[in-house]
Amino acid sequence: MPTQFTRRSLIRGIAAATAVAPLATGLAACGGNSDAATSTDSAKSGEVVIGQVSNGAAEQTSIKVREVKSISAELPAAVRKSGKLEIGIGALPAGFPPLAYVGSDQKTLTGAEPDLGRLVAAVLGLRPEVKNSTWENLFVGIDSGKVDVAFSNVTDTEERKKKYEFASYRQDNLAFTVPKKSTWNFGGNYENLAGKTVAVSSGTNQEKILLEWKAKLAKEGKKLTVKYFQTSNSVYLALAGGKIDAYLGPNPGIAYHNRQVANTPNATRTAGTYSGAGASLQGLIAATAKKDSDLAKPLADAINYLIKNGQYAAWLKAYNLSNEAVAKSEVNPPGLPLDNS
Repeated sequence: MPTQFTRRSLIRGIAAATAVAPLATGLAACGGNSDAATSTDSAKSGEVVIGQVSNGAAEQTSIKVREVKSISAELPAAVRKSGKLEIGIGALPAGFPPLAYVGSDQKTLTGAEPDLGRLVAAVLGLRPEVKNSTWENLFVGIDSGKVDVAFSNVTDTEERKKKYEFASYRQDNLAFTVPKKSTWNFGGNYENLAGKTVAVSSGTNQEKILLEWKAKLAKEGKKLTVKYFQTSNSVYLALAGGKIDAYLGPNPGIAYHNRQVANTPNATRTAGTYSGAGASLQGLIAATAKKDSDLAKPLADAINYLIKNGQYAAWLKAYNLSNEAVAKSEVNPPGLPLDNS
């Protein structure tokens, strides 16, 4: 999440989804950190259970994965010797399904982000230890060495590269959601928004992008109507009632909402995605470690192993996030520029 805008946009977008079909996302601890009950263990060696206790946010999937010694040998000696990978998640106080939240057992931190961390740890031959904190304390944890790496929807930015190193693993996308019966698709072209009415959350990155498109269309003599609603329930009621044509929000929240209402009269679908970084750059979400920790390369190699062997695709599919797949994990790829990070 590159800026305060995108951090707020993620939370608002997820809230819009969870309002329709709420999960058990309350956290026992409301302070800065929580280390209790934050990992799931597989009953079988060499297997990671994806979507465990996810309460419908994911299709529970058992994925076979074992240590790859040529990759684990790349780890810094101290991490290899510890036998564990300390994974930071910035999901306090309320979580943000489907990415990270407390599961249906009311204690386990689950979601797409900690589950990928567990898969990566398995490739590295390490025991995953997932630590939950507030967003701000997530970076304090990396800086202090309390956690080795963050898997927490962190966007790769040039500003952050001053202190951190990255291994990319997911596209950072916005998405349009429409009623399932709608035939409209965004198609990556703002001109397809002409004549449409679109809802967006105020003060977010997606609002900034949508208003830029509105201004472009106005110069062409075309109209885009932007609407705002006080609650997420109101957004989806307006969508179901035909008062708006689409809603623009963070892709993970849209994907979660689509899954939750799939078998209801108000089923929705994704009508297109767009980079959260804007037209000039595909935004990327990345595993985040302290700069010069020598962790980015083994992390990227572990992710690329998962990509090559199909476990990565199975992980994304379980959380309905296949439209955020990357072809490969890169170490410190181009990030949001300094003037936009």
